[in-house]
Amino acid sequence: MDRSPLPFENREDAGRRLAEELRKRNYENPVILALPRGGVPVAYEVARVLEAQMDLLFVKKIGAPGWPEYGIGAVVDGANPQIVLTEEIVRQIRPSSDYIEAETQRQLKEIARRRSIYLGDRQPIDLKDRTVIIVDDGIATGGTVKAALKGVRKNKPRKIILAVPVAPAETLEELSDQSDEIICLYTPYPFGAVGAFYRDFNQTDDSEVISLMSQMQT
Repeated sequence: MDRSPLPFENREDAGRRLAEELRKRNYENPVILALPRGGVPVAYEVARVLEAQMDLLFVKKIGAPGWPEYGIGAVVDGANPQIVLTEEIVRQIRPSSDYIEAETQRQLKEIARRRSIYLGDRQPIDLKDRTVIIVDDGIATGGTVKAALKGVRKNKPRKIILAVPVAPAETLEELSDQSDEIICLYTPYPFGAVGAFYRDFNQTDDSEVISLMSQMQT
């Protein structure tokens, strides 16, 4: 892994550097899944260099009853959306099955709304038997990525690769049993926040996501 102290210039720079690392591995017909919004400019560069299909992967938290910020699981987008529950928390809180179902449907509606904004009527790519590369602009605690990996796994891909420019080594270790391979360019210690390793870490807005995904269809 590259342990250079220099940060990435921006997400595009990180994506190009990540793409060069991935290109060495000669994955067969991969599909690139970007975690919006910040993962999209990174994943776009990866998909462009690898000449691969690209899609978005939405992960929406299911909050605890009366405490929506406390996650008991997540809904993971895709051709076959999946529910990923944190079993130990569910055992403690014991939400009703009706509550989980209602929250799942609510988050699926929100995913559908956001997918429509970014992708129009384009349908999610079927991941079965595909080599899937999940891309974000970096990982801190890894909660969202862990849910994403578990959800994608339920769609029976051939292989799952997690590819990010920067993340703490201990978080990658925690995610290693959820993915077949992890590609990370920079594992600084101490870590801090993802944005600390980019010179330009301005927020990715909806218009940029729409533009990049539109270009991937041409």
